[in-house]
Amino acid sequence: MPVLDEKLTTIYDEVLRRNPGETEFHQAVHEVLDSLGPVVAKHPQYTDAAVINRLCEPERQIIFRVPWVDDKGKVQLNRGFRVEFNSALGPYKGGLRFHPSVYLGIVKFLGFEQIFKNSLTGMPIGGGKGGSDFDPKGRSDGEIMRFCQAFMTELYRHIGEYTDVPAGDIGVGGREIGYLFGQHKRITNRYESGVLTGKGLTWGGSQVRTEATGYGTVFFTHEILKARDESFDGRDVIVSGSGNVAIYAIEKVHQLGGRVVAASDSGGYVHDPSGIDLELLKDVKNGRRERISTYATESGATFVPTGKGSVWSVKADIALPCATQNELNGHDARTLIDNGVKIVAEGANMPCTPDAVRLFGESGVTFAPGKAANAGGVATSALEMQQNASRDSWSFEHTEQRLEKIMRGIHDRCLETSEEYGAPGNYTVGANIAGFIQVADAMLAQGVI
Repeated sequence: MPVLDEKLTTIYDEVLRRNPGETEFHQAVHEVLDSLGPVVAKHPQYTDAAVINRLCEPERQIIFRVPWVDDKGKVQLNRGFRVEFNSALGPYKGGLRFHPSVYLGIVKFLGFEQIFKNSLTGMPIGGGKGGSDFDPKGRSDGEIMRFCQAFMTELYRHIGEYTDVPAGDIGVGGREIGYLFGQHKRITNRYESGVLTGKGLTWGGSQVRTEATGYGTVFFTHEILKARDESFDGRDVIVSGSGNVAIYAIEKVHQLGGRVVAASDSGGYVHDPSGIDLELLKDVKNGRRERISTYATESGATFVPTGKGSVWSVKADIALPCATQNELNGHDARTLIDNGVKIVAEGANMPCTPDAVRLFGESGVTFAPGKAANAGGVATSALEMQQNASRDSWSFEHTEQRLEKIMRGIHDRCLETSEEYGAPGNYTVGANIAGFIQVADAMLAQGVI
């Protein structure tokens, strides 16, 4: 990793000491601190008042057990988490992730990233994240319902529309949000629409929320292209993953004139030079919940299983990693660079390793970090909160226009901030500094809390 400013090195060393073994959290903190040298030189009040130290320490960390009964009558036990990281700008806001890899370090990394992502949207929301090591894959609807009910039986006492507003993430979609919301309503005897986002359209949800993260990533990429007087027309694009983020990134790329030629899941990737058949992919992944190899069988596309190759070996102009953290390493980055990639925009949270990001910078590849490029999901969650508060419901077109405007604003703030702090065109520097300053100023104004 790059060497930090001396004052920031002291802060980072303290983060390592206080949070041993949480490697993803360490990586996320270092990535932000690496951008802040010019900021602390220009604004010493941020270190004098220990704003950065406080920013790296969650306001609250909640860990709880989640016992539930499977379809065979056997008691299962999982662990639940909610890290309420920073509320300087508004109630904690961030998703819930259900995946076997979830542990405190993952949740803290995601919550830390969420602080800056939410700040960049310009919406009044703080940063938080949560989840469980529960794996919904292979579980029946009944088992998922019972787990969600058990999870919410503890979580409900920590959330609320003015306190903490969870949403979905990996493993938590509309089905899971429905079960969580139902249990919250059952326990509290209140129909508190604003307590969760990602709800169904008939009971307080927002249009575009399902599509928002994928659409937002592509809107951000489109702004990068527009800043160069270019467009998606005729460009080949790789999208990793095949969940909601990936699927709706593919949809928006196609709408804007590009062609997505590869996608993946944990079992491998497909290469379809004529362009991914989106309707078939939606049917395979969302309708039938099958593996992407089924898409290859039915479409005639080439399928390469995991271990035999990487989706990043497919030649393209633009790469959108939309699967999970640290999925794209230095070797993959070198392959993309050698194949002529021009832009990499993160649809997932921190999918590129530090080595990959460094190589993109050294090779002149434009890199857009997730805290900026994938902020469309939480931005639309905040729009859902607005609608819930006003008992209103907006059209798809109006909500999508709001999302596009927010992503344009994030892009412009990142670009302008990168120029102000001597790193023109560096979206990572721009995103980190712009997101940090807004939160830091609010923390200074609110005193030592």
